[in-house]
Amino acid sequence: MGEVGAQRLRGHTPVSVAAIDLGASSGRVMLGEVGADRLRLTAAARFANGPVRRDDGLHWDVSALHRHAIDGLRSAAAAAPSALASVGIDSWAVDYGLLRDGRLLDEPFHYRDEERGAVGPGLVHAVVPPEELYARNGLQFLPFNTVYQLAADHAHPGADRLLLVPDLLAHWLTGAEVAERTNASTTGLLDLRTGAWDDDVLSRLGISRSLLADLVEPGTTIGTLLPEVGEAVGAPGLPVVAVGSHDTASAVVGVPMAGDEAAYVSLGTWGLVGLELTEPVLTEEARAANFTHEGGVDGTIRFLTNVMGTWLLSETLRTWGRDDLGALLAAAADVTGEVPLFDVQDPRFVPPGDMPARIAAWCAEHDVAPPVDAASLVRSVVESLAVAYADALATAASLTGRTVRQVHVVGGGSQNALLCQALADRTGLPVVAGPVEATALGNVLVQGRAAGAISGGLDDLRALIARTQDLRRHEPREVSVP
Repeated sequence: MGEVGAQRLRGHTPVSVAAIDLGASSGRVMLGEVGADRLRLTAAARFANGPVRRDDGLHWDVSALHRHAIDGLRSAAAAAPSALASVGIDSWAVDYGLLRDGRLLDEPFHYRDEERGAVGPGLVHAVVPPEELYARNGLQFLPFNTVYQLAADHAHPGADRLLLVPDLLAHWLTGAEVAERTNASTTGLLDLRTGAWDDDVLSRLGISRSLLADLVEPGTTIGTLLPEVGEAVGAPGLPVVAVGSHDTASAVVGVPMAGDEAAYVSLGTWGLVGLELTEPVLTEEARAANFTHEGGVDGTIRFLTNVMGTWLLSETLRTWGRDDLGALLAAAADVTGEVPLFDVQDPRFVPPGDMPARIAAWCAEHDVAPPVDAASLVRSVVESLAVAYADALATAASLTGRTVRQVHVVGGGSQNALLCQALADRTGLPVVAGPVEATALGNVLVQGRAAGAISGGLDDLRALIARTQDLRRHEPREVSVP
């Protein structure tokens, strides 16, 4: 950061904030301390999250997540060195709750529910062709995008409001009903050009505009804790501030990159691979390559594509009944022979299930020798993921005319040194791994700026991350890879 940027961060009083960060497999409430030369996270609570199978399909237990969030806020408020200045919420995208008179009608469906994903796209594309839809919303095709889910169940009797998951939790905390823009941009119902809800698409799909809440920007105060909530957590009147409520939007704030020659992989359950832009690339080539334009903080565009992430590894371990990923990765690192490379984007790998069996089936169907043991299978997963990320990065550069000279890997997957090194080897580019908690850091930084503890643009916030967080650099090796 230059002297001007450094000046921007001086002279501000540090604050304490709480970040509710909900991932598809786990959640956490983090206590953040942020100031000109301070950026620190402490876990106030961690808890599991995952799909709940019911007769009508896969759901989320968001009511349980709400209870965990309240408990975590109570712990964060008690541990904070100064009174909490605010709380912000981020989560995965696309999934939503339907409400009537402010009350949730049912637990939200899970985006991995196969039946809804099979029904929705056809209903939407019969009315709005995919080429037109991309020209309007700029989103990659994913069968679980909100617009497709809503087409499958928008006739739910009596629903008068749709709230995406972080907006739903904010509603339970404050009573307010809003739609934070970065997450709204993932629904397929937002006009990329105007930044407003697309009334024409809504009308053609028979979706009432009144179902959708008013849009708010990251940094906006949504409201304050309801009296009973404030009393429960020991922080009466605590403001709830909109952050980049799509977890990837917050994660990209937390990427310590500088300039236009850096790319990122936000690596967790999914690998979100892409670049940060200021203008869209609405070409047929971008649509065909399944690249999306999602809203970022400060009006930026997250030009990225969804690639399979560590879901493959976590489901593999679940199938085996093991929880020793570290040991398996160490054994995989010692594999010296060739391992099969498979298409991690094959739809068979999206639902929960027996991943080793599905990988073996893919290999059999493509006349590829399957992995011979557990270590080889894990190495096969790692190398196949690295190839997919390298291909996506090359495509992003080609579509935008950008030159990529460095790749940043953030999120839980940045701890997987074998995968980060494989990505460096496959791309021939240095890979900077970390921070692990990029999403929570991005959440905290937006709150800190809203509270006046720091100021400046994204470059200034990212420079603070680079100065204060542990990062690891992986240089590409001039050796053959399995």
